[in-house]
Amino acid sequence: MTTNDPVLLCYCTCPNADSARHLAEALVGEALAACVNRLPAVQSTYRWKGEVTTDSEELLLIKTTASRFEALKERVLALHPYELPELIAVPVERGYTAYLDWVRAAGAD
Repeated sequence: MTTNDPVLLCYCTCPNADSARHLAEALVGEALAACVNRLPAVQSTYRWKGEVTTDSEELLLIKTTASRFEALKERVLALHPYELPELIAVPVERGYTAYLDWVRAAGAD
């Protein structure tokens, strides 16, 4: 673990609770993420293939580090049921130092 490894918060939507649970368990189980929160019943409105659509989805909030992001992205792309999954990583600028250190250490086990 390096304390210089930036912590990332990644957003990923899933079509249902089963796919969200499967993805969350895989990412944490494979030490690609320290923690994944699942928020059910998110309403997403988007344009896809020329149509405006609204769907109920489950949002994943994935805590990881910059050094693990590429491996996490490859795993999301391999497991996700969508043709074009949402995966957005935002750097964590500030946070509780002990928690951020825990996120960094989670992949070092």
